[in-house]
Amino acid sequence: MNIALIADDSKKKLMQNFCIAYKRILSKNELYSTGTTGRLIEEVTNLTIHKYLAGHLGGCQQLGVQIEQNEIDLLIYLRDPLAPKQNETDLNHLLRLCDMHNIPFATNLASAELLIKSLDRGDLDWREMYK
Repeated sequence: MNIALIADDSKKKLMQNFCIAYKRILSKNELYSTGTTGRLIEEVTNLTIHKYLAGHLGGCQQLGVQIEQNEIDLLIYLRDPLAPKQNETDLNHLLRLCDMHNIPFATNLASAELLIKSLDRGDLDWREMYK
């Protein structure tokens, strides 16, 4: 499965901890991320991550193209709903694309844990057939 990982600045440490906790599951999949988030995850987990540009520099748009081409199976975007974002339009577009292409996404730790555990159980294997 192809998993995209994005985190707002205030949630990057939480994303690192999430990836440490679920490293065993994540290591069995292809991981994609915006630049800064991907670099920070790699530093603490040694997972291999395909990194795009930083989100505000076009990384969200690059990821959006991959979603449009149905090349992402799961998006985890740990967002801070209270922090203003330069690229909020791009991020909302990513979530809209996930809805359009039936790609499961999580926007907080609770839903991210549910999806990652579902992935481990095989509950998301239907994505392979959907492609």
